[in-house]
Amino acid sequence: MLEHGGRLERAARDYGIARDAWLDLSTGVSPYGWPVPPIPPRVWQRLPEDDDGLLDAARAYYGVHDLLPVAGSQAAIAALPRLRARSRVAVIEPTYAEHAHAWRQAGHEVTSLTLADLLARVADFDVVIVVRPNNPTGECASREQLVDAMRRRSADTGASMCDMPWLIVDEAFVDTRPQESLLADRCEGLVVLRSVGKFFGLAGARAGFVAAWPALLDALAEALGPWTLSGPTRYALTHALADTAWQATARDWLQRTSSRLATLLSGHGLPPSGGCEFFQYVRHDRAGALHDALARRAVLVRHFATPQALRFGLPADDAAFAQLDRALAEVLA
Repeated sequence: MLEHGGRLERAARDYGIARDAWLDLSTGVSPYGWPVPPIPPRVWQRLPEDDDGLLDAARAYYGVHDLLPVAGSQAAIAALPRLRARSRVAVIEPTYAEHAHAWRQAGHEVTSLTLADLLARVADFDVVIVVRPNNPTGECASREQLVDAMRRRSADTGASMCDMPWLIVDEAFVDTRPQESLLADRCEGLVVLRSVGKFFGLAGARAGFVAAWPALLDALAEALGPWTLSGPTRYALTHALADTAWQATARDWLQRTSSRLATLLSGHGLPPSGGCEFFQYVRHDRAGALHDALARRAVLVRHFATPQALRFGLPADDAAFAQLDRALAEVLA
C-alpha cells in the first residue's frame, strides 16, 4: 500500500497533538465542500439502481454519453491494467504514484519519464498515462499536445481493444478548467478519469467516472462487478452534479484561495514551483525538515522525497490561513 495524504489520525498520534488542533493541508481535496442534504431513509434501505438519474446528471455535467461510475478514479486505476496483456507503459514523473504501481503490480513494463520526454517518445509505448493538472506539480499538458499524441498513436484502427494503444488521462483536478478537458476529444484508445471527491469536496464518497469507448467501459464494468457506488453516494452525486450555481461559486472560490495561498507562501520565502486551483507545490532542499517542523505546530502538509518538495492544500478560511501564517513564521524565522 502506497502512502497518501490525509493521514491525520496517525499524525495526531505520532506528534501527540489532539486531532481537533490540526490544520490538515495534506490532500488536494477542496475544503469548500458541496453541502450534502439529508439522505432519505429509502436510499439507505434499498440496493443501488442504475436508472436513478445519476448517469443523466453525469452526462450533462461532463458533456459526454459514454461514462461508467466507479468508486473513485482509484478503482479504475487499479482495474485497467488487468484488462491488457503485458504492455509497455509510460507514466509521467513525478505524479500520482498509484498509476505506475498498479501497472507494475499487474506485470507490465513501466517507464517513468518527464512530460516532455514522454510526449516525444509516445509511439514507443502501448499505454501512455498523463495526469493533468499533474499531482503534485500542477504541470498541465496542453490539449493540443495530447490530441497530437493521440493522432500519432491511432494508426492501427483495426486493433482489438486490448491491443490498440491507450492514452489514459487522469483529470482529477480539471473541474475548475472544464474547457481544457479531453472529454470533447473522445475516440477509441482514449480513457479519461474524472474524480468527484476533489472538486466537490466529497472524498469520503469514493466516487468518480471513467469516460471511454463502449467496449472498454463494458469490460471495466465486468471487472468491477455490481454496485460500485452505494445508494447514498449515488443520491448525493446526482444532486451535486446538477447544482450549477454552486459549481460556479466553487470554481471562483478555488481560484481565489489558491492564489491567496501562493501569495502567502511566497511571502515566507517559499515561492511555489507549481500548483493548480487545489494546491501549491514547493520544491525545497529541506522539505523533510520543514514538514516535520510544521507538524510539530499542528500543520500537516504532504512531503515528497523525489524531488524534495512540499504540497500545500488550501486553507478553508481566514482562521486556517492565520494558523498557517503563524506556523511558517516560526519555522522560517
